[in-house]
Amino acid sequence: MLVFIGAIIVIATVYFLIKQYESRMVLFTAGLLMALIALQPMAGLDAFAKRMTTGGLIQAICSVMGFAFVMKYTECDKHLVNLLANGLAKVRPILIPGAVLGTFAINIALPSAAGVSAAVGAIFIPLLIGAGIHPATAATAVFAGTFGSMYNPGLSHNPFIAKLANVDVMDVIAVHSTADLAAGIIGAISLTIVAKILKEDKGYIDETAATSLETKETFNTNILYAIVPVIPVVLLVLGSSVIPAIKMGVPQAMLIGAVIGVVVTRKNPAEVTKQFFAGMGDAYAKIMGIIIAAAVFVEGMKAVGLVDAFINMLINSESVVKIAATFGPFLLAVVSGSGDAAAFAFNEAVTPHAAKFSLEIVNMGSIAALGGALGRTMSPIAGAAIVCSSIAGVNPMELAKRNAPGMIIATIVAMFILL
Repeated sequence: MLVFIGAIIVIATVYFLIKQYESRMVLFTAGLLMALIALQPMAGLDAFAKRMTTGGLIQAICSVMGFAFVMKYTECDKHLVNLLANGLAKVRPILIPGAVLGTFAINIALPSAAGVSAAVGAIFIPLLIGAGIHPATAATAVFAGTFGSMYNPGLSHNPFIAKLANVDVMDVIAVHSTADLAAGIIGAISLTIVAKILKEDKGYIDETAATSLETKETFNTNILYAIVPVIPVVLLVLGSSVIPAIKMGVPQAMLIGAVIGVVVTRKNPAEVTKQFFAGMGDAYAKIMGIIIAAAVFVEGMKAVGLVDAFINMLINSESVVKIAATFGPFLLAVVSGSGDAAAFAFNEAVTPHAAKFSLEIVNMGSIAALGGALGRTMSPIAGAAIVCSSIAGVNPMELAKRNAPGMIIATIVAMFILL
């Protein structure tokens, strides 16, 4: 009976997430309700308290967002975007895949999907439209690259999986890096083909386009400013590979990047400090908040016996495990516009038991995170989709339709690579 009631609550949770109710509220309420029904109210509250102080997660996630706020204040992110835009302007034949992969690359340094959509879209989308590419395809090109953040050591999923597997965060990225790159390339190629089929890759004329390939960019790009956003990632990669002497944690790399940003841009150090800590607070509230609420939700499912029932079901039908780990987060991300809630819930509940399915924790956790990211990248209600479509003046559904073939194929390929 408890399992049956729990299943109804989970279905209701999915419904409310799809309806875009506040995800932290939905997850926390559902988890606490299941714990209460199981007469274990403290289980949910204890999970809340425990996840609040998960050191590795807080350090990585909050420091990355602090650095992102500093990059926005110093406008280093704008210089990075313009640098790539100027390069794209010189290669007309590969504008569409170039915009996808350019956004993908920038998203590594600036890991917020909606944030990078705003920063990159404001420049790339008018650039593509001015080159004769249809607005819907121009907006989709930016949207399609918004999962490059999988390479960022501070992306919330990477330290989360590293904590579960008790490995270094760079080891997690090393595992899913091939799948990430393959997915990015597939997305770029697929959109290019779709654009050609729809005849949207050239010939569009928009007199109001803010930027064209014939118009010189008035923004003066500073190379030093453009390099600053990628410094922390470079330090982390070098430290974990060719220069072990500089191996460091994510917070240390982000702090070094922020200090270099102050030195290079000569911005007010006091204001930079305020921005860094404001970003840290924002990260705890928005990202850690979802992780904490997801922990309560999973604890509630454990209390009513749902987790054990689900794991037993997967053990008895191992052929379904890989599909469930991949397309469970993927489908929920498509309909809810966020891959985080589904991926965190799955990784909290099922991924620690990966060995029972003859899988590695890092691989299972990675496919859940990547599947959620790819599903979100074809969702018409994702924040990044709304930002891109607003800049281009089109319906978000147009972006979802153009991205769907590439994201579905990329998800299947990623599943075979990782599992």
